[in-house]
Amino acid sequence: MATELTLGMIKPDAVRKRLIGEIIARIEKAGLQIAAMRMTNLSKREAEAFYTIHREKHFFESLTEFMSSGPIIAMVLRGNKAISRFRELMGATNPKDAAAGTIRRDFATDVEKNAVHGSDSPESAAHEVHFFFHELAILRANPE
Repeated sequence: MATELTLGMIKPDAVRKRLIGEIIARIEKAGLQIAAMRMTNLSKREAEAFYTIHREKHFFESLTEFMSSGPIIAMVLRGNKAISRFRELMGATNPKDAAAGTIRRDFATDVEKNAVHGSDSPESAAHEVHFFFHELAILRANPE
């Protein structure tokens, strides 16, 4: 199995609801290692840069307003098939469609305020991880 890095993000709605510990506990229980983590506030411009792939979509303005509305937790997650495993743990983008026991089913309000973000491919993971973290900030080896 290939060890991957992926970006995991706890969005402003979940930070406001004080769900950081619960979400991190679920990540760790799923066997993913947190290789880097930081809390930050995205400016509107930074949110626009992060979500540039969605620039032409109808939800871009509201998404970037929301993502710059409060602090987020950005994490680098490491593990075998980390991208697909974290996406499964998150659940479908729309919490109404998310499986029972997933983060979004349990904590999301709607499609936009859906508690977490995760990279959807190795290419987006590489881009997103380095958007938030310099390579030296990422734990290089699994301490186990």
